[in-house]
Amino acid sequence: FFLSIDPIGLQEGKLRIIYFIFKEKMVKAPDSLVWEMVKGNSCFLKKVNGHSKRSGVVEFSTEKGNLYSLNSAKNNGLSNTKAVDVVFSPEHGASLVTKTASKAHSFPKKGHATIPLNKHFRATVHTISSQAVDNYYRPDLKKAALAKYSCVYRANRVAKGIKKALPVKKGRYSKSSD
Repeated sequence: FFLSIDPIGLQEGKLRIIYFIFKEKMVKAPDSLVWEMVKGNSCFLKKVNGHSKRSGVVEFSTEKGNLYSLNSAKNNGLSNTKAVDVVFSPEHGASLVTKTASKAHSFPKKGHATIPLNKHFRATVHTISSQAVDNYYRPDLKKAALAKYSCVYRANRVAKGIKKALPVKKGRYSKSSD
């Protein structure tokens, strides 16, 4: 930015500072470089300690575009130029979010394209596979996207009362010990 002091404002006893902001394009960085910068330090990173030294620390990540919610180069939505995610939306039930590059440099909010998934299950599976695989976008994430959509679809059906919730397992229990 450029800083300027208004001389007319100084004569009146008021100091007016005028900022001129020049819009510049952000520099395009390779995916591997961005991953090296965000892999250890990100606001989306959630580190969970393991139960023992042998199990170690588990790292989860909650950004858009991360289907598995794991902190890895393949799944990271920040470092990959192409990312796919399935999210819950109140009006449609679910939405497919893909990363776009058109206005992402100056308008980060417009860096994602959202496709509503409000048809029946088979049509939605076709939409996910056509958006992620058939146009060579991210064919390696097809299985993960379909698995996440299946979970969101099942949760929506339970919330609407169409399907009963799965019973929660409470560990080992033997009726003979009672």
